[in-house]
Amino acid sequence: MADKREPVMDATALMDFMRKVFQQVADEFVVEDVKANEVTMRLKVTNKHLRPGGTVSGPSMFALADVSAYIATLAMIGPKALAVTTSCSMDFLRKPAANRDLIAHARLLKLGRQLSVSHVLVYSEDNDAPVAQATMTYAIPPAGSKSDTMPI
Repeated sequence: MADKREPVMDATALMDFMRKVFQQVADEFVVEDVKANEVTMRLKVTNKHLRPGGTVSGPSMFALADVSAYIATLAMIGPKALAVTTSCSMDFLRKPAANRDLIAHARLLKLGRQLSVSHVLVYSEDNDAPVAQATMTYAIPPAGSKSDTMPI
């Protein structure tokens, strides 16, 4: 597991960062809790996230898992806008509840200088059984690189 350093960004700072850098989707997500190597996030489900039949779509669940792993990484390393997904494995376990927000619990398994690896469990709100699980790997920009120092 990643070491137990304290986060360098809290929920408010992470949401502010999302609104500056990813304003196109930031209002769909809420950072609910930040701990050392862990975050809890919410996807505010609307009609655009639903597939025929009223359940939350796979791409919406993927987006929540991906953003959660990104936010878990940034919580520990600071605002690195150009940290990018390099790998994902996702399993859809059961049908999500119709018209319910999704909650993701992301936990960093490894946090190195170049990569972070997270495990993400996705739940329908008020349900204890996960609807999906993902392992996400992020590439972290090298310290001092142009992508590391991008103004936000």
